[in-house]
Amino acid sequence: MFRTALRNVLAHKARLLMTVLAVMLGVAFVSGTLVFTNTLSNALQNSSAKGFDQVDVAVQPGYRNDVGDKIGKTPELTQALLDETAKVPGAASVIGVVSGFTAIADKDGKLVGDGFQSQGGNFWGDKDARYPLKDGAAPKGAGQVALDAKTADRAGYQVGDTVRLSVDGPVLSPTLSGIFTTDDGNVTAGGSLALFDTATAQRLFGKVGTYDEIDVKAAAGTSQTALKAALDKALPRDTVETTTRTKLAADQAEIISAGMSGLKQGLLVFAGIALFVGTFIIANTFTMLVAQRTKELALMRAVGASRRQVTRSVLIEAFVVGAVAAVTGLVAGIGIGAGLKALLGMIGATVPDGPLIVTPGTVGAALAVGILITMLAAWLPGRRAAKIPPVAAMSSVHATATTKSLVLRNTLGALFSGAGVAVVLSATTMSGSDGQAPMGIGAVLLIIGVFILTPLLSRPLIAAAGPFMRVFGVSGKLARQNSVRNPRRTAATASALMIGLTLITGMTVMAGSLQQAIDKMASASIRADYIVSMANGNGLSPDVAEKLAKTPGVTAVSPLRDAFVRIDGTTERVTGVTGAAIGRLTKLTVDNGTFKVGGTQVVVDDSTAKSRDWQAGSAFTVGYEDGRKQRLTVAGVYEGNEVMSGIMADNTLLAPHRTDAADRSDRQVMVKTSDGATSATKDKLEKALGANPAIKIQDKKDLSNEIAQMFTLMLNMLYGLLAMAVLVAVLGVINTLAMSVFERSQEIGMLRAIGLDRKGIKRMVRLESLVISLFGGVLGIGLGVFFGWAAGELLGTTMSTYELVLPWARMALFLLLAATVGVLAALWPARRAARLNMLAAIKSE
Repeated sequence: MFRTALRNVLAHKARLLMTVLAVMLGVAFVSGTLVFTNTLSNALQNSSAKGFDQVDVAVQPGYRNDVGDKIGKTPELTQALLDETAKVPGAASVIGVVSGFTAIADKDGKLVGDGFQSQGGNFWGDKDARYPLKDGAAPKGAGQVALDAKTADRAGYQVGDTVRLSVDGPVLSPTLSGIFTTDDGNVTAGGSLALFDTATAQRLFGKVGTYDEIDVKAAAGTSQTALKAALDKALPRDTVETTTRTKLAADQAEIISAGMSGLKQGLLVFAGIALFVGTFIIANTFTMLVAQRTKELALMRAVGASRRQVTRSVLIEAFVVGAVAAVTGLVAGIGIGAGLKALLGMIGATVPDGPLIVTPGTVGAALAVGILITMLAAWLPGRRAAKIPPVAAMSSVHATATTKSLVLRNTLGALFSGAGVAVVLSATTMSGSDGQAPMGIGAVLLIIGVFILTPLLSRPLIAAAGPFMRVFGVSGKLARQNSVRNPRRTAATASALMIGLTLITGMTVMAGSLQQAIDKMASASIRADYIVSMANGNGLSPDVAEKLAKTPGVTAVSPLRDAFVRIDGTTERVTGVTGAAIGRLTKLTVDNGTFKVGGTQVVVDDSTAKSRDWQAGSAFTVGYEDGRKQRLTVAGVYEGNEVMSGIMADNTLLAPHRTDAADRSDRQVMVKTSDGATSATKDKLEKALGANPAIKIQDKKDLSNEIAQMFTLMLNMLYGLLAMAVLVAVLGVINTLAMSVFERSQEIGMLRAIGLDRKGIKRMVRLESLVISLFGGVLGIGLGVFFGWAAGELLGTTMSTYELVLPWARMALFLLLAATVGVLAALWPARRAARLNMLAAIKSE
């Protein structure tokens, strides 16, 4: 039986090629994901570990928790604490570390680095072991800065040049005193690093006289653990924490692994979709191969082979096919992993150098996935073939499905579909995250149910194409009949395309609806002409709001400044605003009371008011950061949204209680002008802020476009990933048609003999492919719209402006894509059918 199975594989090489390709693509996706993420994670971990070479033990603040009405506070690492640390036995040297965001502009005024990777820090003394100088000298005073070599090269700066940079808004123009090298992970990954002398860094980052961390280097002969024990004994344990270099590196590696985990899981989901689609192709292929060998299998049964042996022979074929596909997929996946790493470098996302990582786990996963999925998909056709009685099989090549099996299938499909729809609909009545899991379960049940029912659905839906098919005469009529001749095969072929289009359509519906909801929300709640913020999301200096307020043509300005207070034993965020101006900058619907912010009067959003049982006139006590308490009154309750929400209080009320200079930064600044949002007004505001590349000045249209770009980028990435599933579906259509042509060789020969020419044969096969593809496309788009609507209903519970938007143009494009898949997939099978020798085809069995 083993030799027979191998002979069958070698005899059907061409017919199994598409199956091998489908499995290979899925395995390549899986192994490529694992190779890429493991390689990237290893490179980042190695690069990060180098950054700890100059520290044996790090002294860090120990955070104090909130207690009662007091806000928890991070203890400060003072100069006195640093001096005390330096005296600890076993400490060879200490370095006080100060860090913060620093945006650097190149000579053309464009931002260097990428947002959060644009960092600043302090250069310790004249020589800092962390940052060996390549050129120039250490920075001294407020007028000097040092840059890492990669940033200096990208920006075109040399020692002595004037560098334009920003820490929290205002533009600074220090002189470049030196260029240094570093193993800092942010820099090696494409970020930038600017260093000031310690006093300047402390002033710029709002940490005058304090440090973020104290790095201690052990003396010769002193281990990390011994130094940590000495530091723990000498320093106040209630305010500081000590961590060894080994633990720092391990923690950093864990953070990197966790970050890679999300990317890995996301990519593996799409690999799983491609493999799931490939399962239909495998099952289809083996079903047709088994059907074509029905007499052969019956003869084997007649001469003594058992049912188990017949099933086992089919599984051996599947094992061989799966093994070949898994090995080739693994090799292709290694190439994909290397290609993705190179691609990151090409698009400017620098990746630290490192070897390509192919772990035993990756090899094992590739082989297991390829072989197991192929064997599982082939098991049912093999079992079905073994159950056919030998005498019945010898008398008929095609074993038709019994009425009992069809009734059972349709009943099962109806139950799955009904359960799926019921669960999805019930999930739409839930709120927020509560409905996510039920909706996911319902979606899976519905897709399985529709797949089971697809043979039943194929007849009426394909029959609806009758008027269109009549245009093509005899070829069209034959194509329609052929497409419903074997409903199961048609269903399996169409389902592969259906799954990909379901996901693509659902995501497109959700993205378009979300985009419109956010546009409506912004226009409904904001009167301001411009929103000013830092490019990386960090806080703005209060100087920004002051400069904007003094700009000609500006009629109202309000910074949005976050503060945290304690209310009834819990921490609550309060947004500080300019009370006299906020009413002219927003247009929020007030449900209760008046929108008045000033003195001890505040306004709150409806969800906060509901959770705390507040209404207009309610009074409550807050505990500030400095420990003081105050009684505040609710002036009004407004309808909150994702743009404006929470408690709003006047900045003059909050300012006296802020204890940290960094807390005085603004999240955003809202600006109203006399001329409205025009290009001239925007230019005026940009000039007032020194044409700072680190600051974004956006009107409502800019905000919408930014969100649209995010959705577009996300959708394009998803389209690219789902393209794998669509490609596998194309292979499935080609495979089904090619094997169908082989199976119907005698029939095609007879059609040629009675007058149907080669063009007619080609047209028949192409139309059959077109109908099957459009059938899958209609099902996919219909399910996608349903899932998009359901997910939107769930989102609508937290987003009042959400409403369903059907992207008719995109859906028409997806249907055209399905038709194109059908036309392209039929090219080779149609050509093969037309070139069959008429007499040889008639004599074939």
